[in-house]
Amino acid sequence: MSFLEALLEHINYLGAVAIFVIGLHTVVTHSNLIKRIMGINIMGMAIFLFFVATGNVTGGRPPIVDGSENAEPFINPLPSVLILTGIVVVVSITVYSLSLVIRIYETYGTIDQDEISRMVKEEEEAQ
Repeated sequence: MSFLEALLEHINYLGAVAIFVIGLHTVVTHSNLIKRIMGINIMGMAIFLFFVATGNVTGGRPPIVDGSENAEPFINPLPSVLILTGIVVVVSITVYSLSLVIRIYETYGTIDQDEISRMVKEEEEAQ
């Protein structure tokens, strides 16, 4: 098995890792809170892709029992079920985060984390 064949066999995993790194880069390098929330969502989508990739079986068929004595491998349905739960968690985190950003904007007038940190430091020094 050549390197290229191994790479193509695991391209879904590499894609998930690449998308996760893009999301992580967004979270780490941007100080805008909305962009950070978008980065967290991108990382969540990468995890969903990884789950789908783990459930896939080359040459597999859907896990529907039709009574035939077929020895074909089945595709694992558990990762798809876990993704439904994950989607609910990611949407909940997103909604909660956005509501916090709204409150932060109402309080400080900005959603840039560097400016907010500077304002908080000035408030602490003034007291």
